[in-house]
Amino acid sequence: MLSFLPAFLIFPIHTALQVLNIAFWGGMIIILGVIKLVLPIKPLVNLINRIINPMLSAFGIGSVCLMKLFNHCQWEIDVNGTLSKQNWYLMLPNHLSWLDIVLLTKLSAGRIPAPKFFLKKELIWVPFIGLGAWALDMPFMQRYSRETLEKRPHLKGKDIETTRKSCEKFREIPTTVINFVEGSRFTPAKHKARKSPYDHLLPPKAGGIAFTLAAMGELFTNILDVTISYPQNEGRPMMDMLKGNLKAVVIKVNVLPVDAAIIGDYFNDDAFKGEFQEWLNTLWESKDQNLQSIHKEAVC
Repeated sequence: MLSFLPAFLIFPIHTALQVLNIAFWGGMIIILGVIKLVLPIKPLVNLINRIINPMLSAFGIGSVCLMKLFNHCQWEIDVNGTLSKQNWYLMLPNHLSWLDIVLLTKLSAGRIPAPKFFLKKELIWVPFIGLGAWALDMPFMQRYSRETLEKRPHLKGKDIETTRKSCEKFREIPTTVINFVEGSRFTPAKHKARKSPYDHLLPPKAGGIAFTLAAMGELFTNILDVTISYPQNEGRPMMDMLKGNLKAVVIKVNVLPVDAAIIGDYFNDDAFKGEFQEWLNTLWESKDQNLQSIHKEAVC
């Protein structure tokens, strides 16, 4: 434990070590990704995927080890249900910070198959992270505003097409598909702008996740309803972590069945669309209540 050191020492040392961890594993993954690109032979691609997925887990484990070294932090991880590395999962977490990605990667290690995140297209330019995610076949999504779609209607459905192509790749080996259905990290400003009906969450976006279920529903063993909270570091948990000031991390996982009632044609069946939105909103209401309980316990 090095959390006794002052923040002005912890921050540069910890940040440098986290960058080295990303650079090492990201560099290895990118090299193998280039080999997949140059030699797109299916048996070779499948072999490389089975090699680089554990590398992603190693990155998450290393990053969390560094976090624990520099932070005197309480950890609470509660899994309600049975998990397996041989299954396919659809994970629906809330999104508070870039730190979420590291924690979910570590959470997956040894419990479930390597995660595949739906990422914003802008992240492709982040050193090591962007190309590493590309090598891992993670889909990059381009979000368009309603105004943009009205002006350029040909862009409508591009995210869905990206989802469809990604789902085909995910069929090859057991996979955990992770979708931040809020579409963005939670901030008070976004919460106000979107007029969210929830206290601790942004409204969920149903289209992409409904399409993923339609494309892969028969493969998914379970849905993982994941709630992440940093109850004593609500403002900037990533920065607090790097400074050694992260106080508590709470992750709760509910293993849910994939009911046939949530698999259907979201874009052409209005009745199903309404039912699916109701299901997702109910899930989000439960998650919001869970977060409320976590915050109350932290205050007490």
